[in-house]
Amino acid sequence: MFVNSKGTEEKKTALDAFVKLTRAAESVLARLQKHLAERGITGSQFNVLEMIYHLGPLPQGRIGRKMLRSGGNMTMVVDNLEKRGLVIRMRDESDRRSYIIDLTPSGRELIAELFPIYADKIADEMGVLSRPELEQLALLCKKIGKQKDSSLNQA
Repeated sequence: MFVNSKGTEEKKTALDAFVKLTRAAESVLARLQKHLAERGITGSQFNVLEMIYHLGPLPQGRIGRKMLRSGGNMTMVVDNLEKRGLVIRMRDESDRRSYIIDLTPSGRELIAELFPIYADKIADEMGVLSRPELEQLALLCKKIGKQKDSSLNQA
């Protein structure tokens, strides 16, 4: 991808690390999402179900912000979950412009069945790393993820 990149050694090292990080994440996600696809569910749909399962009913906008998804994308994901009878939308009484998303009994049953299997698959995927390596990776990813957006705009 950036093999013949020109620039400083720091830039080349950063690009190399970025490529490896991206490829590793995409590879793991592809294997995990294959399991979900077998159940007819997308990664985004799973994430919505899992979030509500663990945190309780949430405003649709908050779910989108936590998942780093646009409002339009979240509407489509929730629409598809609603069509399958896995979630329900309720008007937020404190903000009539907003909807609260909750699981239906079918949605709760599905995520209660899928989540432990998915968690085991994640543990298997990450099992190539030792516990100290996993802790280090978590810290490094958090550090990268917490950067201010303005850093992307610097030339």
